[in-house]
Amino acid sequence: MLFGLVYLTWFDTLTVTLSILAIVIIQIINSILATDKDTTTQATTAINGILRKQNSEYCEDHEDEDTLSLENLFPCDQTEIYASKKISFIIDELIQTEVNYLNNLRKGLQNYGKLHERQDLPEALKGSAQNQNLLGNIGEIMSLHEEQILPMMLRNQRDLKSLFDEFAVYFDKNHFYCYVIYMINKKTSMELCKEQREWFQGLQTEINDKLGIDSFLVQPIQRLTRYPLLLQQFISEFYKSGISCKPVLVSVCKLETRMRRLLEVVNQAEEISYIEDINELNLLEQGNFRKSTELDAYNHRSRKKHRAKVFLFDRCLVCAEVRKKRLTYRQHYAWPTVDLQLNNSKSVTLLLKANTKEEYEFSSPEATSITAWMRFVLRVMETSRILAEREGKFSLPMDLVLFVALAVWLIWHYLY
Repeated sequence: MLFGLVYLTWFDTLTVTLSILAIVIIQIINSILATDKDTTTQATTAINGILRKQNSEYCEDHEDEDTLSLENLFPCDQTEIYASKKISFIIDELIQTEVNYLNNLRKGLQNYGKLHERQDLPEALKGSAQNQNLLGNIGEIMSLHEEQILPMMLRNQRDLKSLFDEFAVYFDKNHFYCYVIYMINKKTSMELCKEQREWFQGLQTEINDKLGIDSFLVQPIQRLTRYPLLLQQFISEFYKSGISCKPVLVSVCKLETRMRRLLEVVNQAEEISYIEDINELNLLEQGNFRKSTELDAYNHRSRKKHRAKVFLFDRCLVCAEVRKKRLTYRQHYAWPTVDLQLNNSKSVTLLLKANTKEEYEFSSPEATSITAWMRFVLRVMETSRILAEREGKFSLPMDLVLFVALAVWLIWHYLY
């Protein structure tokens, strides 16, 4: 057939038609998924409404450090901040201790990062897997501070608002999750050091390391706990000095809150490696660890009550029984397979979606505890659902790619 000066064969027409149909089908699928998402979001909103009604005086997600106002949006004169000798000293200490921290990590990796090259290395320390067990991801932590954190501090040491704001972004983007991974490996690392104590003591004497490998391996945790302490000192002196630069105060409070939240997760992550009999599940493949909470649990399968530690990951919930100082693995549930049902202000039931069968009932004597936990779990479940939807789904950028590819094909086919 002839359209103007362009001649189209039936093959050409069929090809273009199929391309257009593919685009239309993709848009229809996206619309359906969007509808499902809206339905789920409405259900989540409804549950949150019930939670707020039951305990309107409690709000977990207070963000007072992020309060917006015109005063916070515009820059302020930071001269009076640097005029305070105590505040200047705190900032200098923040940067200098960062430099010292990096130097300690470099020296430690020089001393213990190449043990595989030694001829007298014990059999228990040989192999890349054992080297990973001993040092964890300390190299990744060093790279973060060497390539990003310290340069950021030096770049902004005369602009504290930018320093605090940029620092907070690293926490918002989860760059400091490497510390959580490091803490999960801590038990394995400590056990290796203990088993090979005599050999490490000999090595310490040989390389003239006054503190030893134990001091090196504890450096990351010490540094992470040091950050909020320095910021608390800064905030205290800020108030004492009567400085009026509120945007800087808002930024430092926001950063200090982010640091405390991460530190809480890091401390809780240490318990993960102490869960016994969990060989069937690789927790490092369950996405990021989010939170652990100790609750009273009733197992509907065994009809027994016990104290439980409930660990929340991006992809699943793990339940472990608390036995004095031990944690014994009981069950884990992938988020797409379960629902949560709020019984009252102090108890929640976990059900299997497939048959609405009750699995666990989690409870707490304090209503605020179970309410806060329920709200946090709902956020994790929503995040899991969104991540699952994105996997293998054509989205708007893919549609644009198809349009561009079609346009290029038409131009090439008919103009050349």
